[in-house]
Amino acid sequence: MTDFSLNQRIINIKDNADEINRLIEEYKPFIASVVEKHIGRYVEYGRDDELSIALMAFHEAVKKYDISRGNFLTFARITIKHRLVDFYRREQKNVPVVYLESPDDEEEEKYWDITFDKSIKEYDERQISELRRWELMEMKKELSRWGITFADVARSSPKQESTRKAYLKAANFVINTPEVLNIMKTKRYLPVDKIVSATKIPRKTVERGRNYIIAAVLILSGDYQYIREYIQWR
Repeated sequence: MTDFSLNQRIINIKDNADEINRLIEEYKPFIASVVEKHIGRYVEYGRDDELSIALMAFHEAVKKYDISRGNFLTFARITIKHRLVDFYRREQKNVPVVYLESPDDEEEEKYWDITFDKSIKEYDERQISELRRWELMEMKKELSRWGITFADVARSSPKQESTRKAYLKAANFVINTPEVLNIMKTKRYLPVDKIVSATKIPRKTVERGRNYIIAAVLILSGDYQYIREYIQWR
């Protein structure tokens, strides 16, 4: 199942408990893998509390998923890890807390909250950085299927604002025209004639920006949420 079809499946089953349970059964290996990578050891269903937490987090992710925010599995992975952090906080284990000397209970709880808030912020930043690296690796693979490297994209990057706007106009035309986007992705070529005809951008401009336009289309129409947020496309 592709990421896109899974994303749509999640939207379709949000209010169907039986289908959600079936999905959870299918993705138990994924859930266990997320937990194991997060805590650094093997876990087993029916034995480790972390897996119970993760199953509930996966269910939560299904109910809260918004397809406009990107790939479901990315969202589920983050939700599971956040709930594990919450779990460790409640259990008071594996949480990076440094206590003040001889604090009373009220001061200790206040300091705990401050430290936890800081750790969550740092945790989120690390997770976003890791997810962005993962997306870049996936993007590298996708570009390679076009015979394009990141260096090729960099070389075709526009030096002038007017050229950048022209490239993005071309990319947006492709993205917003389903039949053209389908042609590009299935036949793996940039439909220059259709772009020139619809946008009136000079052919030479489109051809010079081929690699950049292709990369923009793939990122803006794909499951690359964190790359999209990191790069100033518009």
